[in-house]
Amino acid sequence: MDAERTPVVIASGQTLERDDYVTPLDLAERAASIALDAGDRGSGALRGRIERVSVVNMLSPGGPSPASMLATRLGLRRATRCETTTVGGNTPQWLVTRAARDIAAGTLTGATLIVGAETMRSARSQPTFPPAADGFTPDPVIGEDRPGIGPAETAVGVLAPAHVYPLFESVLAARSGRSFAEQRAFLGRLLAPFTEVAAKHPHAWFTEPRSAQELAEPSPSNRLVTEPYTKLMNAFLGGDQAAAIVVTSLAVARQLGVADGAVFVWSGADASDVWFPSARPDLGASPGIAAAGRAALDAAGVTVDDLAAFDLYSCFPSAVQMGAAALGVALDDGRGLTVTGGLPYFGGPGNNYTTHAIATMVDRLRTEPGAGLVTGLGWYVTKHSVGVYGTTPPPNGFAAGDTGDAQRAIDASALDVVVGEVLDADATVDASTVIYTPAGDVQSAPVIATLADGRRVVATAAPTDGRAVETENLVGRRVHVTGWPPTYKVV
Repeated sequence: MDAERTPVVIASGQTLERDDYVTPLDLAERAASIALDAGDRGSGALRGRIERVSVVNMLSPGGPSPASMLATRLGLRRATRCETTTVGGNTPQWLVTRAARDIAAGTLTGATLIVGAETMRSARSQPTFPPAADGFTPDPVIGEDRPGIGPAETAVGVLAPAHVYPLFESVLAARSGRSFAEQRAFLGRLLAPFTEVAAKHPHAWFTEPRSAQELAEPSPSNRLVTEPYTKLMNAFLGGDQAAAIVVTSLAVARQLGVADGAVFVWSGADASDVWFPSARPDLGASPGIAAAGRAALDAAGVTVDDLAAFDLYSCFPSAVQMGAAALGVALDDGRGLTVTGGLPYFGGPGNNYTTHAIATMVDRLRTEPGAGLVTGLGWYVTKHSVGVYGTTPPPNGFAAGDTGDAQRAIDASALDVVVGEVLDADATVDASTVIYTPAGDVQSAPVIATLADGRRVVATAAPTDGRAVETENLVGRRVHVTGWPPTYKVV
């Protein structure tokens, strides 16, 4: 590869709004303007080099043409490709890897702007409508667009991330020999350092360090949401935050006079776990993260020991633990597991958190030379994108890691899942949780379990048994499953 086509991040911008009402497009424009001005040190030349504008999928009402409208607002007249993504917290890193691949191949000769924004705080306080898009055609949508859960999960109301990630956590707790209460205390110790990182970040939503006890102890302001998670262990979606990065070639960076501050994209790789959670052989591990991480590190020619910093996707504690295990990083690694503070404390702006993580990693590597790794995650530990960044040119030139063989093996490992069949059989519980209402009542107590014939089933406690299994981790217990949608009783 021509060294001049080495992909680099030359600028980033982050912003948040705590007071005024803003739309996601307003905030995206603000973050993008910060990045564009930084990317050419105020000369204005970079705006004429942007060929592609990629907007991360917005949960806030951004309309059908956010990338095209943003390009117009910013005066990016050369941007011939304006696009948005499907749902997924992996998409920002996926976009960087895709851009880097195109730059290295010479098919993207200018620069690309990657930006995302969420304004959930504003949406709660003001009526929100998609912005008028007169004269704009809908932006093309790119990325994997399958739903994150299947009919088995849907049938028993296991729908939201806050329902699924605690199921993974129950497996990790059981393997460590901890009750739900003991696991909660352990998670408080794991997450307290995240709050300290967020407290020092200028764009974090929460700026108060918290103790392990504050995070783990249920209270009126920190209710138990699901076993074993308190409110403060869940990703926070209620802020107004935006981030943007500019990716281009080393040649363009030199032409703009900003090569001295460029951070190099060393490698990237993507993979997915078995798509629907109920079909995964191991509900406490992520072969997808392992495959993407291994491929990215191998492509960069480094190991985890060579890295100076990490940002592991942290929507829920189980994601952090599974990511660290997949990469071979200890949970108490002295380098830390986040550069932002994580989604519960920095903020979890929809699908755009990883853009903030990349921007923060770039800022860190400019002041603390070395290499860093960022992971992005979509749906329910489902879609994975990993990127390696460095302050010097990549030892082997940029490379996209190959996960083809690993992906085929992961896909082939999927278990059969019962759908639509009236059951009357015993099963062994593989994962369990209890979901509480805001008032503290049991809403449901779902399990994922394996029948004697090896098929998986997703079931919820019989109506009279929800309170009976409260606080108890049922992993390894026998249950009797009946009906469709399935309910269970502990045997």
